[in-house]
Amino acid sequence: MFTDSHCHLSFPELSANLPDILNAMSQAQVDRALCICTTLEEFEAVHALSRDHANLWSTVGVHPDNEGVTEPSMDDLLQRAALPRVVGIGETGLDYYRLNGRSVADMEWQRERFRVHIRAGRQTDLPLVIHTRSASDDTLAILKEEGGFAGGGAQVVSRGVFHCFTETEAVARAALDLDFMISFSGILTFRNAADLREVARFVPLDRMLIETDSPYLAPVPYRGKTNNPSFVPFVARQIAEIKGLAVEAVAKATSENFDRLFNRVVSSS
Repeated sequence: MFTDSHCHLSFPELSANLPDILNAMSQAQVDRALCICTTLEEFEAVHALSRDHANLWSTVGVHPDNEGVTEPSMDDLLQRAALPRVVGIGETGLDYYRLNGRSVADMEWQRERFRVHIRAGRQTDLPLVIHTRSASDDTLAILKEEGGFAGGGAQVVSRGVFHCFTETEAVARAALDLDFMISFSGILTFRNAADLREVARFVPLDRMLIETDSPYLAPVPYRGKTNNPSFVPFVARQIAEIKGLAVEAVAKATSENFDRLFNRVVSSS
C-alpha cells in the first residue's frame, strides 16, 4: 500500500539487518522502496539491492555533501543509469549548510557536479532526486538554466523530486512550477515542524511523495531511533491528518505519483 520513495538500505545501519527490515516492511504494508545512491563507490551495493529484491529499485548519483570521492562524469552516470532497475539520477543538488569556513563562491565544485547530474537526467530522461539545504536559490536557478524548461515540443526536460523537503512554501511553489514533485519525510511529524506542515497543506496531493530518508529522521513515535522504510506509514498518517483524508487515500495517491514519476518502475516490474 505504501511506497518509500527515498531510503539508504545500503548504509551499514540498515544493510546488516536487511531480512528483518524487509519483513517489517511487509508487515507495515510498505510494498516498495527506492534505494538511493550517494557515491559511485556505493553504487554496486545500491544496485545489488534492486537486482536481488523485486520490490526495491535504485538510483545513481553523488550527494552534494560528499567530498574525497570519485567525481562523476557524464559517462559514469549514463553507463550506470542504463542498467536494469536504475530509475533515477541522484541524489544530487546543493548543500551550503556546512561551509566549514568556505564561502558560497567556493562551492562551485558542488554547482558543477549538480550540472553534470542534470545533464545526465535530460540525456537519459530519468527523474532527478534533488537534495537542497541552505541553497534553494541556487538550486532553482541552476535547474532553470540547465533543465530545458523553455522550448517545449519534443525536447527532453528535467523532472524529478525535491526530497526530504524542509523549505518554505515559496520554494515549494517554485519547484512545483518547474513540474517537480515534493517529498516529505518523518520531519513532518516533529513537534517543531508546524511551518513544514503548512507547506504540506499547500502542496497538492497529486504532486507529493513520502519517504523515510532512513536510516535518518525517524518519525514520531520513533524519533531518535534508527529509521527504516517500515516507518513511512507514519509520514502518510501525518499528511492524512493535515489534509483531512483517510491514510489509504494518501498511500494510494503517493504510490501512484511514484509510478508516474519513476515510470521505468512500471515497465520493468
